Amino acid sequence: MSKVVRAAVFQTAWTGDKESMIQVHEQAARDAAAQGAQVLCFQELFYGPYFCQVQDKAFYEYAEQIPEGPIVRRFQALAKELGIVLVLPMYEEEQPGVLYNTAAVIDADGSYLGKYRKTHIPQVEGFWEKFYFRPGNSGWPVFDTAVGRIGVYICYDRHFPEGWRALGLAGAEIVFNPSATSRGLSGYLWQLEQPAAAVANEYFVGAINRVGVEELGSNDFYGTSYFVDPEAQFVGEVASDKETELVVRDLDLAKLREVRDRWQFYRDRAPGAYEPLTAP
Repeated sequence: MSKVVRAAVFQTAWTGDKESMIQVHEQAARDAAAQGAQVLCFQELFYGPYFCQVQDKAFYEYAEQIPEGPIVRRFQALAKELGIVLVLPMYEEEQPGVLYNTAAVIDADGSYLGKYRKTHIPQVEGFWEKFYFRPGNSGWPVFDTAVGRIGVYICYDRHFPEGWRALGLAGAEIVFNPSATSRGLSGYLWQLEQPAAAVANEYFVGAINRVGVEELGSNDFYGTSYFVDPEAQFVGEVASDKETELVVRDLDLAKLREVRDRWQFYRDRAPGAYEPLTAP
């Protein structure tokens, strides 16, 4: 039986200040709901610039507690008003000096379901993330939402297949990968890795990337957000590489059973042979 979920992702450029950035995302949620979207994920660190292009402790001020902080509370009220599931990639302060790159998940009734903390943290030119974030310690939770079982894997995580598989084993039907990815070597990987993960783990993936060049550095974020199905087929068109865009697509979750019945990747796993993969 068909079970269609209308899902959305939103890519945008930095507005120049936190409050206007929040307002842009509130409007995106309203626009998505008006188009019938039932779930929406924003881009990585959605209410700020991608400040990891520099190492400056002033940006610690963007962090707040989850779920007690004002942004989660604000979007809980919006989710309840609109009846939409929201995935909020944020900067989290667990306590002073203990900071994470985190996504909070809000259900369609406004309830807070939990969070995922980014596991793999880069520290390379233009992506000085270890200055800002501890490696996540949340494992790979899957959230039971009004639209189904949702997982999150954040940006640099996507280069590591283990988390993708953990989300599949936990029953994820849709996995969102909010990102801040710039032009260069990663361009061809952007349309390779997430489709490959969708096939290997037999679920839908929503890939979200911001757009534009920000004042903190030369990273040119190239958008091209999309949804991909468990056969590695793009669902509709890929978004612009330069413009703000709300991507709304219908995902038929019945396809998951169809694909899993055809390709028995979970049945044919050999976990007893994988012990060397966990060695340091």
